[in-house]
Amino acid sequence: MLVSNNLYKKSSKTQKIRCEICANYCKIADGHVGICRQHKNINGELFDTSYGVVSSLSPDPIEKKPLNHFLPGTFTYSIGGFGCNMTCLHCQNYMISHEYDKNSRGIKITPEAIVKNAINYNCQSIAWTYNEPTIHLPFNKKTSMLAKANNLKVIYVTNGYFSQQSIEEILTFVDAFNIDLKSMSNDFYKKVCGADLDVVLDNLKRVYMKGKHLEITNLIINGHNDSIEEISELCDFVSNELGPAVPLHFSRAFPYYKMRDISPTNPEILFKAKEIAIEHGIKNVHLGNI
Repeated sequence: MLVSNNLYKKSSKTQKIRCEICANYCKIADGHVGICRQHKNINGELFDTSYGVVSSLSPDPIEKKPLNHFLPGTFTYSIGGFGCNMTCLHCQNYMISHEYDKNSRGIKITPEAIVKNAINYNCQSIAWTYNEPTIHLPFNKKTSMLAKANNLKVIYVTNGYFSQQSIEEILTFVDAFNIDLKSMSNDFYKKVCGADLDVVLDNLKRVYMKGKHLEITNLIINGHNDSIEEISELCDFVSNELGPAVPLHFSRAFPYYKMRDISPTNPEILFKAKEIAIEHGIKNVHLGNI
């Protein structure tokens, strides 16, 4: 599927394309793909090579996203794809985000079938989740607009690494976000995730200022982002830059993918994080993976 030309730029001097779907702004040579491995330069045009191909489909309790304060007690129809625009060493979904062969795996499905399934399962929403939804923007936008026409809400479970161009589109059709704020250290984002913290912080502010429902998840990893100082800094950002009513989820990490040398997060650290968040005035604090 050809990507809308407002989401990429052609070079007048080379055959490279500048993809503007996410904040990586990949410069892609003819015949090659970007970091997410979903978008390919074919003769100077950008194509979504996995349009309409998903890794998983499932009705889930909305609290599993996790969203505890948006349509609580209802089911959401979850859709996952392949690939990611970050390279997190601790990725909890690495089998669909990084280590996969999209030529031999995947489910082909239409937007109409997704919406029909959601309705048949008595879901009140659809959720783009499991892998990073931003990289599938052309497909999830078309599906989401159809869902909204059928009175379904739309959810993004995301790392928040939107480009300036994509967030403008995403904010037109997404009703609720759970954004993963991985750390308050740009060094962590660079070394562990291959990304830029400031981009995520700016996008969190934009989502909040637009009045969208927002919840934040922080996966606490032993020895990496578990210091009292960093947890306090994160709580300070949420409370002062977004607002104390924004729900905050602290989640327990386990050894996985390329970070198998860590130990499972000590639950006591999560309890302490919750205590710190409450001290910062955050009204809704939740713990996960305990």
